Amino acid sequence: MKNFRKGALAVVLALTVFAAQPALADEGGISFWLPGNFGSLAAAPGTPGWSWATVYYHTDVSSGAGQQFPRGGRVDVGISGKGDIALFGPTYVFATPVLGAQLSVSVLGVGGRNEASAALSLTGPLGNTIGINRTQDLVAFGDVIPEVALKWNMGVNNLMVYGMGDIPIGAYNSSRLANLGIGHGAIDFGGGYTYFNPQTGNEFSWVAGLTYNFKNTDTQYQNGMDFHLDWGASHFVTKQVQLGLVGYYFQQVTDDFGAPPALGGFRSRVAGVGPQAGFLFPVGDMQGYLNLKGYWEFAAENRPSGWNTWVTFAISPAAPEPASAKPIVRKY
Repeated sequence: MKNFRKGALAVVLALTVFAAQPALADEGGISFWLPGNFGSLAAAPGTPGWSWATVYYHTDVSSGAGQQFPRGGRVDVGISGKGDIALFGPTYVFATPVLGAQLSVSVLGVGGRNEASAALSLTGPLGNTIGINRTQDLVAFGDVIPEVALKWNMGVNNLMVYGMGDIPIGAYNSSRLANLGIGHGAIDFGGGYTYFNPQTGNEFSWVAGLTYNFKNTDTQYQNGMDFHLDWGASHFVTKQVQLGLVGYYFQQVTDDFGAPPALGGFRSRVAGVGPQAGFLFPVGDMQGYLNLKGYWEFAAENRPSGWNTWVTFAISPAAPEPASAKPIVRKY
């Protein structure tokens, strides 16, 4: 069971570094934080060395017909969006402890197709209409997102702290509906907990954090601070198969700066829940992991909502065999 624990944890670090730009909230419906970023085993340490993860992310969301969203000096009404995004990047786990914890460093890239629509757009003090039923799509690369994390293991209990940021070099234009970059820098920090008992195969995780958004210098708009909570609960029905539930809650906690007075602070909110399944398997002398999870969204405010799905493939160093698995050589 000790080797099962290490095998199950060998890939999790590569699964906890993702935040993407097609998420909808804040200015024009765009936020740095992607709810559902973290999930099961998020706070559990992994195996030292390099790992790699690739995620296919699909989202399909829409707002109410008359709901308004500020964007670059105009207001878009009745927006919707679809995204087919690839998220990819390496993680390096250090073998030498730092403050008694396992240190990891990750870098994420984003690319794919994003489609956005608006029933109409308004601009100027009189609310002049500049566009009706606008739809745009974009195939491009998004921003670059680095992350640093520390994780502590204490038997079945695991703790983590992390920090990540957004380097705004992705495809962005304030006059465009569809973007892969968010147009401004951001920093996000938080912590989490994982309970994992390899004897029973039961696991529960949560990670909470705050996002601080810098001003978008193209539009002079600054999103407020965002609170987010991701959670996952699962059971390993075998040593290779994991089934469970995932969920999230996203709440903007301070007002935007630059929104039209009629929209107030324009604080956004959304929650989501859905199923997940995971599969562990060998890839040569490495450890492979495939995870599928989906979320249905509800309780949305100042934010389009709908559903999203994630398919994650990660590869990492295999856990070392326990000493008991090695052949015993006796001398007579």
